Amino acid sequence: MARIRAGEGILRRKPIEHIEETEVGEGTALARSLGLWQLTAIGVGGIIGAGIFTLAGTVANGTAGPAVLVSFLIAGAASACAALSYAEFAGLIPKAGSAYTYGYAVLGEFAGWFIGWDLLLEYTAIVAVVAIGISGYFSFLVEQMGAGLPQWMLGAPGTGDGHRVDLFAAVLCLLIAWLLNLGIRSAARFETFVVVLKVLVVLLVIGVGVFHIDSANYHPFFPFGLGGAFTGAATVFFAVFGYDAMSTAAEESKDAQRHMPKAIIYSLVISMVLYVAACLVLTGMQNYKDIDKESGFSTAFKSVGLSGLADVIAVGAIIGILTVMFTFMLGVTRVWFSMSRDGLLPRWFAKTHPTRHVPTRVTWIVGAASAVIAGFVPIAEAAELTNIGILLAFVVVCVAVIVLRYRQPGLPRAFRTPGMPFVPALGVVFSVWLITFLQWQTWVRFAVWFVIGCGVYFGYSYRRSVLATGRPAEGPGSVTRP
Repeated sequence: MARIRAGEGILRRKPIEHIEETEVGEGTALARSLGLWQLTAIGVGGIIGAGIFTLAGTVANGTAGPAVLVSFLIAGAASACAALSYAEFAGLIPKAGSAYTYGYAVLGEFAGWFIGWDLLLEYTAIVAVVAIGISGYFSFLVEQMGAGLPQWMLGAPGTGDGHRVDLFAAVLCLLIAWLLNLGIRSAARFETFVVVLKVLVVLLVIGVGVFHIDSANYHPFFPFGLGGAFTGAATVFFAVFGYDAMSTAAEESKDAQRHMPKAIIYSLVISMVLYVAACLVLTGMQNYKDIDKESGFSTAFKSVGLSGLADVIAVGAIIGILTVMFTFMLGVTRVWFSMSRDGLLPRWFAKTHPTRHVPTRVTWIVGAASAVIAGFVPIAEAAELTNIGILLAFVVVCVAVIVLRYRQPGLPRAFRTPGMPFVPALGVVFSVWLITFLQWQTWVRFAVWFVIGCGVYFGYSYRRSVLATGRPAEGPGSVTRP
């Protein structure tokens, strides 16, 4: 039986060569049901959403003009540096947890805890923010049909006259939790179906819009200068990740070592091709000054007399953003599950359903927490919780892949990050650069969450983790002390 050799204090590391053996046991194993294209669909579902349907118009109008295309290319290049590092780890450590697990195995327990604790908040907040965004589209469509909804259920307190709760957003969070609890196979089928619909809507937008392009709208291409394109990249960067949350499902892949690296790369490439084509259509159909910041494509198609298609795009936007909720709720539940199985959080959370083999307890808790945020917190305040954690996760993964390549070069890697160490180092530089754009309120909220996390770690996790106690991860006999 594999033995775990505990390290010293907060720097103790999970032994990579034994992770597969020591983490699977009765009641805490996830079902391996996902194939390559299901994983890719989850990744695309997490990446394509508000980026096309909202951010493209926002950045084009006030930040970059037609050069929003360049903004997406810069952000995509930056994200690719991190994606290639994730791909190497996904093939090497095909377990739940993503950046948390990678950091724990390479940089030590506290680094793993730090990024895992951070992602619990970030991913949950993303789910809530997306739910609020979908709720806004839903209310718009209801009004378009001539129906009215009570003011009390249309938004969080303080967001409008008479608003008490964003009821639709809260219920949507609970519905996604219910869907995930049906089992990963059923949930992934639904996600794949919806992603296909979303991609078809985007292709429809591109295919029809290309015939209404006026090349004069591309001039000037850099109305805000090259700096505007770079500033736009900092904004749209948050539309070109999602593969990181998808990588948390590695343990549910049928052949994670081969499929996960491919799924990460495929999802980013597919998404970037669609982003670039959509930006060309959007800025070609309308002058950047006239693009609506909230619903760019809908207003662009209305401007050329295609109002019916504009309504289809609005429905497609709702569908497209829905898949982002699925991907990030999947991500946060798998990080929480993995941390609990490692003993850093109570093991009660790591219990899986006896037949569906999904972590139902944490899924319902995350569903309820995101519902509360979505229902009672204004979208601007909720959105500020979503930025810093993802960038810090990218820094951790990019640093860890460099460290591990030099510490254990002989480990069997299904995928090797090219351009070592320059590509992951560039990922670190990009991420740190983007962090400098965050507001001070974001840092304050992050600091408060970090202090709470330190209290939990040193008060509970430090003494109770599997590496600290040598206790079996999943029952007697699975792990012993050296």
